[in-house]
Amino acid sequence: MKMENAIRILAGTMVLISISLAHWVNYWWLLLAAFVGCNLIQSALTGFCPAEKILGRLGIGKGDGSCGTS
Repeated sequence: MKMENAIRILAGTMVLISISLAHWVNYWWLLLAAFVGCNLIQSALTGFCPAEKILGRLGIGKGDGSCGTS
């Protein structure tokens, strides 16, 4: 899996979790979605993405993204 796709999946999942928790638990969980959005904007402007560093250390995005074909 490419790093860019992994970051998009992570960000989308975090936003959906935030919306669900805001609906069923407390509306303050929307701050998580706001944090994710701000982090996406910051990474686009500066080129630094903490999620990329974390996912890279977990071994995600190190391959060529070819789905196992040779």
